[in-house]
Amino acid sequence: MRVGWPDILAALDARRDFSRRMGGEARLAKHRDAGKLDARARAAALFDAGEWVEIGGLAASLSEDGLAPAPADGMIAAFGQINGRPALAGIEDFTVLAGSIGEAGSAKRYRLAQLARQERVPLVYMLEGAGHRLDNRHGTPAPNDLQALVELSGLVPMVCLVMGASAGHGALTAPLSDFVVMTRTAALFVAGPPLVRAALGETATKEELGGPAVHAVQSGVAHNVAQDDPAAIALARRWLEYVPANRINGGDCGPRRLDAILDIVSPDPRIPFDMRRVFDLLVDEGSLLEVQPEYGGSLVTALARLGGQSVAILANNPAVMGGAVNVAAAQKGTRFLQRAGTFGLPVVFLADNPGVLPGTAAERAGALRHAADMFTAQHRLTVPKLHVTMRKAFGFGSSIMGMNPFDGQTLNLAFPAVTLGAMPADSGGRSAGMDEAARARIAEEQTAAALSLADRMVFDDVIDPRELRNALLGGLALAANRLPKG
Repeated sequence: MRVGWPDILAALDARRDFSRRMGGEARLAKHRDAGKLDARARAAALFDAGEWVEIGGLAASLSEDGLAPAPADGMIAAFGQINGRPALAGIEDFTVLAGSIGEAGSAKRYRLAQLARQERVPLVYMLEGAGHRLDNRHGTPAPNDLQALVELSGLVPMVCLVMGASAGHGALTAPLSDFVVMTRTAALFVAGPPLVRAALGETATKEELGGPAVHAVQSGVAHNVAQDDPAAIALARRWLEYVPANRINGGDCGPRRLDAILDIVSPDPRIPFDMRRVFDLLVDEGSLLEVQPEYGGSLVTALARLGGQSVAILANNPAVMGGAVNVAAAQKGTRFLQRAGTFGLPVVFLADNPGVLPGTAAERAGALRHAADMFTAQHRLTVPKLHVTMRKAFGFGSSIMGMNPFDGQTLNLAFPAVTLGAMPADSGGRSAGMDEAARARIAEEQTAAALSLADRMVFDDVIDPRELRNALLGGLALAANRLPKG
């Protein structure tokens, strides 16, 4: 009965053995000596218990006898469990033809996006590659994977880890993803230094062209930076714990007063404080994950849990420019709100800002347009919105932070010592030519704003700052019918 099978199975085993060799021991040793995990080790680190199933492992295996052997065509496609939930991953193998994209690899990319959409599971990419191969023939091109990623956007979470130099087509995966992490030695660019030098005559290192200092601090393309491969993969796994919206039971989920908040937040809006200190008191212990900590520093964005429920927190940071919203902060806030809405996360707004940053540089950079984009993103949210004005919110700075009355908030709250108005009384009064007495009168009216606005139902309540967590837990309880069940 088994006549013929041994030779057939031996041939299959040989084909599989070749596809799993990656770039060979010499290239793998060089890769590991650089402090990096190889592509298959990265897959094992991503999936629970290191267990995963490969998709398309035999693709391009017939090149074993060709001029350029390409095991698995330099792209590992896989599925497994992440935090107990199914997920997919695509991992570029730099040891095979510099991780470049061949025709089989391109087909794998589309297949991954197709499966993620079809089965509604997260998709994780790990990038370290040179983009499309120059000698690709495109005789029977696969459907465009970038189009598939765009169609996937908003349906399932997409994570991109940049773990080395990534250029061209592969690099475009990053800005199309929901969460982007770069390792300290990573770089991301349209074209690498040699091509930039040849095309533009510009000389730059890969770090200067697209390292973490560029994309996590200046451009905002990357959200977070991790020390190395294991740290980046751990960060991806952690981010996926929050999205889509979910809850956990047990642990630090109960109500409590935040007595220490009075030592952090002064009632005087001119005295700055770091909003992260409030986060540490507010959220369930150990649950905080800040997103884009090095970009747009006057706005803090974070994922966390409140009472076990995943939430998105967007807060002004008075420690940076008094909390004023500049272009970077508005861009950061817009994308964060869009992702929160996409994945069903309730949004907590903590407002403490003097408004949108003015000035010639801000105007030329389009501050008004970017602030308007952020306002649009918050207004269009259909998830529960919980707003708290902590000390000050002037002009459009209050609107983009979700304070406008009857704007779909589950709760609209304020601390008792808040200052509100079209603009600060002193600077605004001086620009309008008001005398000192008029400015003092307006300042007094602005500082009494919380109670007077609560009297007109602009705020649902004015709360003791120490009751901040308990008030937000109450808001989540009110919105329970719109939240996933634990």
